[in-house]
Amino acid sequence: MKFSNKPLSQTITQLCLAKGIVHIVISPGSRNAPLTIGFTEHTGFTCYSIVDERCAAFFAMGLAQQLEKPVAVVCTSGSAVLNYFPAVAEAYYSDIPLVVLSADRPEHLVDVGDGQTIMQEGVYGKHVLYATNCKEGTEQQVFNETEINIALNTATELKGPVHINLPFSEPLYGTAEDLSVRPQHVPARMPVTKLLQSELFKDFIESWNTSTKKMVLVGVLKPESLEAKQINSLAQDKSVLVLTETTSNLHHPNFIPAIDQLISSLTETELEALKPEMLVTFGGMVISKRIKAFLRKFQPEKHWHVDSKKAYDTFFTLDFHCKCSPDFFLKEVYNTCNLVESSYQNHWLRVRKYRLEKHSDYLANIPFSDFKVFAQIFKQLPANVHLQLANSATIRYAQLFQLDPSITVFCNRGTSGIDGSTSTAIGAAVASHRQTVFITGDLSFFYDSNALWNNFIPQNFRIIIVNNSGGGIFRILPGNKHTENFKTFFETKHQLTALQLCEMHRVTYVSASSEKEVSTALQDFFNESNRAKVLEIFTPSEVNDEILLQYFKYIT
Repeated sequence: MKFSNKPLSQTITQLCLAKGIVHIVISPGSRNAPLTIGFTEHTGFTCYSIVDERCAAFFAMGLAQQLEKPVAVVCTSGSAVLNYFPAVAEAYYSDIPLVVLSADRPEHLVDVGDGQTIMQEGVYGKHVLYATNCKEGTEQQVFNETEINIALNTATELKGPVHINLPFSEPLYGTAEDLSVRPQHVPARMPVTKLLQSELFKDFIESWNTSTKKMVLVGVLKPESLEAKQINSLAQDKSVLVLTETTSNLHHPNFIPAIDQLISSLTETELEALKPEMLVTFGGMVISKRIKAFLRKFQPEKHWHVDSKKAYDTFFTLDFHCKCSPDFFLKEVYNTCNLVESSYQNHWLRVRKYRLEKHSDYLANIPFSDFKVFAQIFKQLPANVHLQLANSATIRYAQLFQLDPSITVFCNRGTSGIDGSTSTAIGAAVASHRQTVFITGDLSFFYDSNALWNNFIPQNFRIIIVNNSGGGIFRILPGNKHTENFKTFFETKHQLTALQLCEMHRVTYVSASSEKEVSTALQDFFNESNRAKVLEIFTPSEVNDEILLQYFKYIT
C-alpha cells in the first residue's frame, strides 16, 4: 500500500476512512493527484473515475441518496470546482451528504495569472453547510485536522454538502511507504430526539382534539419513514385527510396520492369545505402547484411542520417547526390525543373515488400521447423496482397515477432542475440492490447525456425516454404556442434521438411510437440482460398539452 507524500492528503484520506466515508468519485486532473493517489492506493476505499465533473457530482449524490451516508467527490482546481455547483445546490436542498474535496493552487499562486486557477475559497457560498480552506505545511496540521473533522462531521450529522478546499504545491505525484501524520479522529454526534412535552405541544394536542378538519400533507420522504402503526393511526382517523405526493413513498387506501386530480376544478364552496382547520406537513419539497395555491389562499388556523432539520414556510402560515422525525411525532400525538367524530376524510375519499372513475373513462378514450404513455409505463412497471424520475413533465405526470406500494420513488426536487437527473439515477443504481428504472423527458436526457460516459452502469439499469421533440411542459403553461419564437426559445423543438448515444456508449436501444409498440416493448424491457437498456418513446407534441388540460376538465 502506498500513500501520497503530502501530509494534507494523508490527513483527509485517513479521516474519511475513520468516519466511514469510503465511496470516492474522482474526476481526472493533475492538481488533485495527491488526493487521487491517497484514495486509489488504499484498499479501504471504493473509487469511481468519472470525467465530467457535473456528472460526477450528481453520480455521487445518487450514491449518497441510497447509502444514506456521505460520499466524496474529488476534482482538480479551476472551473472543475464550478461544475460541481448544480449538484451541491441540489444536495443542499435535498439534505444529501455530499463532501466536495477540491484541489487548489497554494495561496501565493492564486490570482497571479496561473492557469486553472480561480478563487475557490468559499465558492459555494450559502449552498454548503460548512466550508473550509486548508493550509499547506506540517505546522498547519492541528488547524487542518480540526477543520476537516468539523466539515466531515457536519455532512454526517446535518445531512448536507460541505466543501473542503485543499491547496497542493508541486511536485504532486510523490508517494510514501508509510504515513507521516496520524490525524486525530473526532467522531460525529448523532442527534437525540427529545420528548414532546412542551407547553406548545400541549396546546397543539388541545387543538387537535377539537378539530374536525385536519390535513396532513407529505412531500419528499424516504421509504419506510413511518412505521405501519403510525400509518394506520392516520388512516383510521376520520378527522384527518392525508395528501401524499409520488415522492412521499407513503401508501394507504385512505390516503389521497393524486393531489391535483382531487382539487382541480373545485368550486370556491368546495375549496372552502376542503380548507383544513389544522395543517401538519412532513417531508421535503412539495411538487403540486395547485395545493400550494390552495393553502396560500385558504389558510389553516394552525400549521406545524415536522422535520428533524428544517422547515419552509411554503404556505406563509407556519406556526411552529417541530424538530423530530414524523414517525416519532405521530407516535406522541396518537399516544396523547382523543379521536374526533368527523366526516372530513370520508367525504373527500368519495370525491376521489368519483375522480378515479372519470380518470379511467378518460384514459380509455384519448389518442396516443404523453398521458397515455405514462399510464402504460406505470401499469407495466415491475414490482419492487427502484424508480428515479426526472423533473419537469415527468414528475408531474407521475403525480396523476397510483404506483405499486413496493416501488420506491426518488426525484431531484431540491432545486427541481433537469440537470443531472440521469447521473443521479445511475449513482443510485450502483448503490441500490434493486433494479433501477429511470423515466425522463427528452430535454432532460440530452442535457445530461454525458451521464452515459460512465463505466459503472449496472446491466439491469433501465432508462425510459418520453421524447415529444422539445420542452413539452411549456405548451401546458399560458402563452402563444404557435409562434417561431415559442418553438425556438421555449419549447426548443428538435429532431434528436438517443440512438447514436446508445451505440457510442454500448447501451441497448429500443424505440416505440404507438400504443401497441409501447406495450410490446415494455413486456420484456425489464428482463435480465448483459447491458443497460434505453427505451425511447416518441409522442406527438401537438396534442399532449390539450389532452392534459382537457383531463382536468373531464374528471370534474
